[in-house]
Amino acid sequence: RREAAETRNQAEQLVYSTEKLIRDNPEKIPAEARHETETAIAELKERLKGEDTTAIRSALERASESAQKLGAALYDTSRAERAESAGNQSPPSDAGASGGSAEDEVVDAEIVDDDKREAG
Repeated sequence: RREAAETRNQAEQLVYSTEKLIRDNPEKIPAEARHETETAIAELKERLKGEDTTAIRSALERASESAQKLGAALYDTSRAERAESAGNQSPPSDAGASGGSAEDEVVDAEIVDDDKREAG
């Protein structure tokens, strides 16, 4: 019974978050990925109307895979847009790389308490 409730909760959360992702980024999602994900989510919603935990779980797995593909497609689209907007500049390879503002730079420092140094 607990497993059934957890499966149902996971499925409902996936439906909500995936639908929100699609709603918030309609122009950035390729049509094929969107269609595949919407179909899988519709199937999952249909399974949630019933009580068959096994059917819900299998629909959840399919919808989860589709949502991951959708997320990857959205990421690729966003990355391509950033590359275009950067022009000839290459995007930074990691978060700590150059290209950040001076406010974002991390400074490695050691704090020394002079009072403790004199006492010790």
